[in-house]
Amino acid sequence: MNHKSLFFKYVIPSIIAFALSGIYAIVDGYFVGNTIGDAGLSAINIAYPIEALIQALGTGIGMGGAVYYSINAAEKKGKRAEEFIATSWWLLVIVSVISTIIIYSFSSKILGLLGADGIILTNATDYIKIIALGAILQILGTGMMLFIRNYGNSFWSMFAMVGGFITNIVLDFIFVWIYEMGMKGAATATIAGQGVTAAIAIIYALYNKKFYVYVSLKNVKEMCGAIFRVGLAPFGLALTPNISLVFINRFSASYGGEKAIATYACVSYIICIIYLILQGVGDGSQPLMSRFYGEKDQESLRGVQRMAYIFAIILTVCGGIIMYVNRANIGGVFGASYEVSIEISKIVPIFLVSLPFVAITRIATAGFYATEKSGLSYILTFIEPVLMLIFMLVLPPLFGGQIMIWWSTVLARVFSAILAFILIKYCEKGDLQYGIQKI
Repeated sequence: MNHKSLFFKYVIPSIIAFALSGIYAIVDGYFVGNTIGDAGLSAINIAYPIEALIQALGTGIGMGGAVYYSINAAEKKGKRAEEFIATSWWLLVIVSVISTIIIYSFSSKILGLLGADGIILTNATDYIKIIALGAILQILGTGMMLFIRNYGNSFWSMFAMVGGFITNIVLDFIFVWIYEMGMKGAATATIAGQGVTAAIAIIYALYNKKFYVYVSLKNVKEMCGAIFRVGLAPFGLALTPNISLVFINRFSASYGGEKAIATYACVSYIICIIYLILQGVGDGSQPLMSRFYGEKDQESLRGVQRMAYIFAIILTVCGGIIMYVNRANIGGVFGASYEVSIEISKIVPIFLVSLPFVAITRIATAGFYATEKSGLSYILTFIEPVLMLIFMLVLPPLFGGQIMIWWSTVLARVFSAILAFILIKYCEKGDLQYGIQKI
């Protein structure tokens, strides 16, 4: 099978899986917003970065192990490839336990730092404490889906996510609407759905005899270091939109208040799906990029990455058009007030400007960490929130308050894409982007 056929075999299921992972938050927002209103929407919006952190931990550790599995398998080092998966598995378990203890114990303080107070703090605390108790389900499910994709079965990875997503919808309906459990019901439905995803992933690994848990003690330190080195970029890539969300919420609280926070909550629910679709393209391409990198097949590696850029741009254009046409209906879906719905319709076009630039940055970052160029992937991963913070500190006081909060996010993403383009050209000039040398 040539690289073009392989590309769609891996990428399409990956896109669906990532898109559904984003719709988890939308489902909670839909049921809570239509039950509690703007206060419920704002609470989930403020709490979501913590949930996203949990998912990002699974993504980072899982991707770190998955990348090295594919590279070593391509180099015919089967035992070493299996040990990377085993090491990642134990890291997922350990990090899950630590995350649960910290987030559950300090949930109110963390949410306060994120800008929650009053009824929003109460609602968000009810939500995030239950999410914390189910952290192991989300972290294991997220990480193991990446293992399965790199085993060559991206369809089963997608199936695991679909199973969890359907469970979440059904239980949200039962817990939030029928039993009126509010924020606690939404959180319980979410972790139950993630538990289904984790269970399906584990069953697949056990049935196919790919549930690797043995790792030589003498290799643990080296493998943990390698996993964290590569995994930091996908961890950051999964988390940076939510770091941006924290900045937007904090600055919006000063300039626009609860109305602005609720406005961006609705926008972020929808646009986050597009971001995750783009991550699906990048991470769906990763097994192929890592494989061709390990095989030293530069031509196929170039072809896969070129297809990823083109496909990502096409998807952003399509997604942007759909979002623009339906911008007046977004607020109503989540039970937002009339004033918030009007504001959503006004600001959606601003955020759509950044979509093609996000596509470039995400694919470039995935290409770097898939081929062990960790340093460059770090730069692209973390430059966006840094730029966003700088713009938000400078632009709103000078040029117009809340409207410049929105434009600061766009400018940060534009400049990040420009930097991505420069780094790609730098690597091509040095024959590093698709070669075998490491940065």
